[in-house]
Amino acid sequence: MRKALVIGVNDYPGSPLSGCLKDASRVACLLERHFDGSLNYHVRLVTAPPESLTRSVLRRLIEELFEAPNDSALLYFSGHGAITSSGGYVVTQDAKKYDEGISMDDILKFANNSRARDKIVILDCCYSGSLGSPSITGSNISLIGEGVTVLTACRRTEYAMEAEDGGIFTSLLIDALQGGAADLRGNITPGGLYSYIDEALGAWEQRPLFKTNVSRFTKIRKVNPEISTEIIQKIVEYFPDYTYCFPLDPTFEDTNVDIAIAENVKIFKDLQKFFAVGLVRPVDEEYMYFAAMNSKSCKLTAMGHQYWRLVKENKI
Repeated sequence: MRKALVIGVNDYPGSPLSGCLKDASRVACLLERHFDGSLNYHVRLVTAPPESLTRSVLRRLIEELFEAPNDSALLYFSGHGAITSSGGYVVTQDAKKYDEGISMDDILKFANNSRARDKIVILDCCYSGSLGSPSITGSNISLIGEGVTVLTACRRTEYAMEAEDGGIFTSLLIDALQGGAADLRGNITPGGLYSYIDEALGAWEQRPLFKTNVSRFTKIRKVNPEISTEIIQKIVEYFPDYTYCFPLDPTFEDTNVDIAIAENVKIFKDLQKFFAVGLVRPVDEEYMYFAAMNSKSCKLTAMGHQYWRLVKENKI
């Protein structure tokens, strides 16, 4: 069982936001289903109308998310964040001075103590980098429990910026969940999400933070792979050793209608797919076509070696 609590709050008395409800709805939609339509997370979407998301309501929702022994428990929050001398807070609609909302230290405690196998917390709010660095440590040491992953829009001293359509961080998160962060097999992991967002934000912009204590990356979502597993598994057939150079000649190229050999053409199409995703490179030529026409060869790239090893060890 995989559960996700997705929260978006626009209506703050005296300080409204504009894009959080839309952000939360889009994230919820992506988390609920994989690209092929199969069920992913059981999502509870909370887009708060005026004055309904109080401190007690939000605390109850977060506790309910993390209390059960699920395979994965994911929390996403888009709204205001605050930081005080006692640490960071996600702000609720009944916030007031000295009682801003739910402490990020408490959210971390819920996640750390959860019986779920994987606990993932994603915050798009100002000062969200406070999560995972409790105030008791002076925010210099992260105390992340086993199986917990934290992804935040910015560092503990920064604002999380909004654009016309919503938060900058969440717009990148959505692109990543739609496939931008997927590996060759179509798997999207927390590490992949962070890498995608990190590369998109420059040194002078808000800096996302990624904190984790896991022995494996869970798959947050799956999209159509760039190359099928069936074809990837052929890599050890074509390359019996990872240093092997596969010899080519004009019989592999189907445009040579007089000399092309059907079996070679079929193999060459697979090798071209390997080339397209960076698993193979031609030797002494820029493109696979010329490697075949000029009777050269192709060999595995460093990434190709990694996938060759995974197939060889029956991990794919």
